[in-house]
Amino acid sequence: MDGPNTILLVEDDLELAELTKERLEREGFRVLHEENGQIAAETITREQPDIVVLDIMLPGMDGFDVCRAVRPGYTGPILILTARDDDLDEILGLELGADDFVTKPVKPRLLLARVRALLRRSKSSPSPLRAEKMVVGELTVDGTRREAEIAGAQIELTTTEFDLLSYLTSRAGEVVSRQDIYQTLFQYDYDGLDRSVDVYISRLRQKLGDNPEAPHYIKTVRGVGYLMAGEKR
Repeated sequence: MDGPNTILLVEDDLELAELTKERLEREGFRVLHEENGQIAAETITREQPDIVVLDIMLPGMDGFDVCRAVRPGYTGPILILTARDDDLDEILGLELGADDFVTKPVKPRLLLARVRALLRRSKSSPSPLRAEKMVVGELTVDGTRREAEIAGAQIELTTTEFDLLSYLTSRAGEVVSRQDIYQTLFQYDYDGLDRSVDVYISRLRQKLGDNPEAPHYIKTVRGVGYLMAGEKR
């Protein structure tokens, strides 16, 4: 029988950390806590928690540097918390490999909902399309093993990156709107302003070796959304 999901909470406000830890534990999670960014990075690599809830402003190493340091060896979801309401913070966090981003003060119900949504996406394949092994050109996406390869070389992807790539591949040859992506993967409506999908697409193109000026795989259809070019086999 599987045990409880492990959350690593990285927060240097000890009072806030204790309150958040208690709330998450009441919901059945196992919660580890670190207040120093450098130590947190080592803990993430060593413990491989199911999810990381990561503050930005930390001693030792800030949250952005923690995210940058652990992403090569950690593919679980990272939820960044920040007290700064700044779009540039969100874009930087997403570019460094974060999966979601919440501005503090965070309502406990909202944090819990985001954590559960990220865990559902990392632990299961809610869409039956993603259980397939799909091939488009030299790209192979295996939904059962949650692995992707291009020209036989494995691509290291975060949870969100894999889910988005899998979804686009499952609908290869079709234009997929941002609204479709948000409703299917993120389970909420697109507000017309959020740029996170654009950041994920940029990261996927880099990992696929796609030229952003003339992409071979993921094409932008202006004013509509994105298209995975080619036919799925």
